[in-house]
Amino acid sequence: MVDREISPPTTSAATNAQPYAFDPFAPGVSDDPYPHFAKLRATNPVYEHPAGFWIVTKHADVVNLLRARHSVEDDNVTKSRIHALSMMDQDPPDHTRLRRLLTKVFTERAINGLAPLITGLVDEALDRVERQAAEHGQADLVSELAYPLPLLVICDMLGMEADYHWLRERAEVLAHSLEPVAEPTPELIKAIETAETELVDRVAAVIEAKRRAPAQEEPDLLTQLIRAEDGGDVLSDEELIAQVVLLYLAGYATTMNLLANGVVALLCHPAQLRLLRDRPDLDANAADELLRYDTSVQYSRRITLSPHEASGTVIPAGATVLAGLASANRDEEVFGPSAVELRLDRPNARKHVSFGGGPHHCLGAALARLETRFAIGRLVRRFDRLALADEIVWQRLMITRGPVSVPVTV
Repeated sequence: MVDREISPPTTSAATNAQPYAFDPFAPGVSDDPYPHFAKLRATNPVYEHPAGFWIVTKHADVVNLLRARHSVEDDNVTKSRIHALSMMDQDPPDHTRLRRLLTKVFTERAINGLAPLITGLVDEALDRVERQAAEHGQADLVSELAYPLPLLVICDMLGMEADYHWLRERAEVLAHSLEPVAEPTPELIKAIETAETELVDRVAAVIEAKRRAPAQEEPDLLTQLIRAEDGGDVLSDEELIAQVVLLYLAGYATTMNLLANGVVALLCHPAQLRLLRDRPDLDANAADELLRYDTSVQYSRRITLSPHEASGTVIPAGATVLAGLASANRDEEVFGPSAVELRLDRPNARKHVSFGGGPHHCLGAALARLETRFAIGRLVRRFDRLALADEIVWQRLMITRGPVSVPVTV
């Protein structure tokens, strides 16, 4: 690979430009949405889309929206078995109760204790990368590292068997249930329902087996969730299934894209790649800068319960509003003129909003940071000739962002 920075698309826009009309569904936008976000921030930071939803794109507006007492429950959406009871899709007091029970077992101590497991899994993955590259001339970092690592970690935490292909097939279908689609086809609706039913049934069977034979000496996360109690309050069977499915999917899917996006960013910025190789002390900050630079969750949805003001515009009550996490992470007002650049030593990298904010701040943030720090640090130091082997093809999704594959030579 040529040793030079690959320049990102121009993201400046004149402040006196006409308001920008943004179509997130347009062909090519998912390949690089950031120039579009820059135009929105400069000319139309609180944007009402013709389809009936709003997008806020400035960092301050996004933070305020996430912290405001608005809703994540959309009465216009038919909730599935997972979404009806998932902590992610409920407002207080239900959200507060469920989060309190999960927080009892998802502790910082428990996460930090996973370091040896993660290190071992990363090294096994890098062995697979080396073998695949030796046999075929290149390897895919998604299939060999970014996908299996978070899946194996969350499955180990839950005490569940990891079935790579089975889970990925269903997770990829379920990802479409999060996408804003005006008129989903009957085939897509059926596929989503089938995938969800199969996943729920499998989790229910595992939970039943855990109830019959719970882990004893070192209880796994699932056993602890079954036992979790707060003032006499416990999870019902249906609630337990919904939270486990949430952890099962969110615990690997978003981190898979985070790892893949981070590797692509580094390989497109050779100077920053060399800096990371030479500076292990930057690993923790690098994880946050990679989260900021190209986040795997581009938007977070809220339903306004009262009129909400953002950048001088009043959004009416009852509106669906997308908090532009990815746009906020490139806001020049917070990250300066270099906001469009990857800088692993950025002093305020942790001001990103990739994990959301307010009551719904991501419960797995510490785990995602830990996996990123170990996986990417060990990858770039083991393979000093790591380079992209082909062009990146991005998933055709709006809410989540990640490459289909990351082919590399080592």
